[in-house]
Amino acid sequence: MTDAMTDNAANEPDLAEALNGPNAAAFSGSAIPAEELERITTDIIAALKTVYDPEIPADIYELGLIYKVDIEDDRTVKIDMTLTAPGCPVAGEMPGWVQNAVAGVEGVMDVDVSMVFDPPWTPDRMSEEAQIAVGLW
Repeated sequence: MTDAMTDNAANEPDLAEALNGPNAAAFSGSAIPAEELERITTDIIAALKTVYDPEIPADIYELGLIYKVDIEDDRTVKIDMTLTAPGCPVAGEMPGWVQNAVAGVEGVMDVDVSMVFDPPWTPDRMSEEAQIAVGLW
């Protein structure tokens, strides 16, 4: 199993750092070749950035709603995500949007999206880009 990404925003790991830095051992232990794993990871991030919270003009990745993405050796992608609020009107639909977006990535065999609320989402999880988009910057 490869933990491709974890926290966003201020704690967002740089893709190159994730592949070559402290998490390099996790990537090197994968059955997926490093170059392909890097491409899949980049493509997953791009796919996540196509999913928007309909009430906020920023994508879910930049909003910090994606807590964890694991790429398993069998190419199953496991995603832990949250919502800006538990009562979000699209709570039932958004995991499906994420699943559909990531399932379209070449090399991904299956996608499992789990909704988590611990830790609770706060605006400090947002990237600078998202903060600018919603007028917090």
